[in-house]
This record gives sequence, C-alpha cells and structure tokens, in this order.
Amino acid sequence: MIGSAYLAAEGFEDSLADELGRRGVTIAAWHGRLALSPDAPVHAAWALDIWTDPREIEAPSVKAAADALRALQRNWGAYAAGLHRRMGLIQERLPPVKARPLVFPSLPPASHLGAWTLLAPDRLLASPTKSSPFVNGECLFIEDHIGPPSRAYLKLWEALTRFGRYPKPGETCFDLGASPGGWTYVLASLGANVTAVDKAPLDPGVAAMPGVSERLDSAFAMAPEPVDWLCSDIIAYPDRLLALVRKWIDARAARHIVCTIKFQGPTDHDAAEAFAAIPGGQVIHLFHNKHELTFLWGAC
Repeated sequence: MIGSAYLAAEGFEDSLADELGRRGVTIAAWHGRLALSPDAPVHAAWALDIWTDPREIEAPSVKAAADALRALQRNWGAYAAGLHRRMGLIQERLPPVKARPLVFPSLPPASHLGAWTLLAPDRLLASPTKSSPFVNGECLFIEDHIGPPSRAYLKLWEALTRFGRYPKPGETCFDLGASPGGWTYVLASLGANVTAVDKAPLDPGVAAMPGVSERLDSAFAMAPEPVDWLCSDIIAYPDRLLALVRKWIDARAARHIVCTIKFQGPTDHDAAEAFAAIPGGQVIHLFHNKHELTFLWGAC
C-alpha cells in the first residue's frame, strides 16, 4: 500500500531520499522522480510536490482510467515517468488543466488539483490532494528577458509567489549579496525602497532604478536595522547564513525574510533542519532552485 509520494526535482533525488530517511520515512520504490512510501505523508523540503492521499486504481483500458479519475474529481495534473502515449490518451479524456505561466506578481492557482501517474499499463496511482498548487510543482512565469541582469530574479519571483506576500510600494528592503542585482530589480519593480548590500557594484541599469541605493559592504558586517524585508541570495555556508538570520530575528529588525540556503558539496541537512526549526519559518525547494533551499519567514 502506498501512503504518500514525493516528487523530487530533477537531479535531487538523493537529497530527497536522505531527508526522508532522516524523518523515518521509508521509500519502497521510485517511479521516475516520484518516491513511493507506505508511510503517512510528512513535509519534505526537497520535494517539489507531495501526494498526500495516493490511491492505486485498476485501469484495464484508457477509458476506465479516465472514468476512474473523473469519478474522484475534475482537475488532474499528470506526472509521466513512462508509458507516455497511454498517459496522453488518458489525459485527452480529462478536462483540460490550463497550467499557463504566471504574470508576476500574481497569486498561485486557487483551483483544486490532484496528481496521477501510470505505474503500469493497467494500474494508475492517483492522489486527489497534494502539497503544490502547480502541476508537478513547476511554478512557471512569463519571463522578463530585458530588465534583470541575471536569471536569479526567477527565484525571488517564485519565493514571493509561494509566500503569498509581496513588498508594497514604499516598504523598505535590504538585498544582501545583491550584485549584479537580480533580486534588487524585483524588489524595486514592486515599488519598494531597496538598499543593495554587496562589496561588488550593481548592474548600472538596476542601480539607476527609482528607490535603489547601494551600500558597498559585507552583509555579515552589518548590524541589524529596522526593515520590512530582509532578502538574501548571498553565497555563504549555511551555518554562517543561519547565524545571520537568527541575529536579525532575535533583534526583531525584519518583518519578513526571504533567503537562499546554498549548499557547497553534500547537502547540509543539519543546517536545513535548523532553519526549519525557527518558529514561523518554512524551508522549501523551489522549482527554480538548484542545489539550494529557500527560507521564508514572516512576523505577524
């Protein structure tokens, strides 16, 4: 019996397996990037999506498979690890799911969405509920190929979308490790007043944006200052970043925090768990993350 399923991002199956093992979750089998477990679902930071109510269903024909899914609910997203042709035929019989790229800023889709896959030609796995509102956890956007100086902006777009909160016009932001300015670009585009902190300068186009100022300094040398948003995509060892975040939270200086936890070499699960243990915080692996996690925290 399958009690839960966890979809890893491509290339990060080992990180997910290690995390689940530390949580005492058994992986009975892998179906592509989908880890199948007999255990009840738990939060897993390295999972793009968690199938929280998986059910194995006999599906002797394409019609029978589609009918079984429609009998459970209307909207389904497919994860295909194989049997692509048969899955495509089943999907054609289901109501279309319009997984259009988002225009930033916007909220995640609100419509209920399940997930399904074929384990064998005559057997499907379907979960009417799952953790992500996106098909296979893939948060896609209509990209901005003109303004941002790097593709790092997509991480902040996704983080804020998943957070469900955005800097408002006039709010203050610190962008730590800002150069060349992908995150500063996002924050300033929302109308926030941004102080970009880095020993290296910003891209000139970003530096010229309204509300942007530069502080050529080390983020780790700063004393906490009152700010609405503390954001960081800085390259640093997780323990050092953890100490910085705790310092700002303990000082009650930041109202919201968004930062990237970057791993150099093996995944530091101890550090990730320490971030996750901070009251009011959450740690997630974004679709646009690489070997890194994102920490979100917001004071009431």
